[in-house]
Amino acid sequence: MRLVRRLILIGLLLLLIPYLLTPLYATGQPVSTLMVWRWITGAPVERTWVDLKAMSPALPRSVVGSEDARFCSHQGIDWASLQSAIDDAQEGEISGGGSTITQQVAKNLFLWPGRSFIRKGLEIPLAMWIDFVLSKQRILELYLNIAEMGPTGQFGAEAGSRFAFGRSVSAISAREAALLAAILPNPVTRSAKTPGPGVRRLASRYMARAQSAELGRCW
Repeated sequence: MRLVRRLILIGLLLLLIPYLLTPLYATGQPVSTLMVWRWITGAPVERTWVDLKAMSPALPRSVVGSEDARFCSHQGIDWASLQSAIDDAQEGEISGGGSTITQQVAKNLFLWPGRSFIRKGLEIPLAMWIDFVLSKQRILELYLNIAEMGPTGQFGAEAGSRFAFGRSVSAISAREAALLAAILPNPVTRSAKTPGPGVRRLASRYMARAQSAELGRCW
């Protein structure tokens, strides 16, 4: 019985760690769990931190337009999008999962890749906590510096931009920003460096969305 209590206590402490660490991530240059795993297994990791204000303004607008159009108005969870994803899953349709940028930050910083109800259950309250503790600007900055953006261990916008276009993310065009946004779901199978027809179509769509006033501005 004592062992069970100890195991429960250890489990609760592990669940609390992300909530205790989140306020510390208001500053600094944290890494993702996937980056840590790649380091442990000896896989390559390339990441150069760039502050949000130093990036091309087209990139955050393209990414918000493609990944989370209501980023500025929700509190970490886009409940309408989440419900739509649940409905699609119940009908056997494949969807993007309804994850917001804040949820992806929660997953990348503290959880693991892949789809599971357990991870989603942990991710939702954590995303709400992240939105409560950190500013929208900081959340977006974190996302653009920890998201996987290349096929061989490139993480963050700077590494992704240099791999795809040979220059810093501060100097990319609106079209190039949209191409980076288009590969975010899977930068291993989608390429901004040699984009196929599908990626090019998505990039054109995201360029148009980036100009929409509906996105608002909270960063």
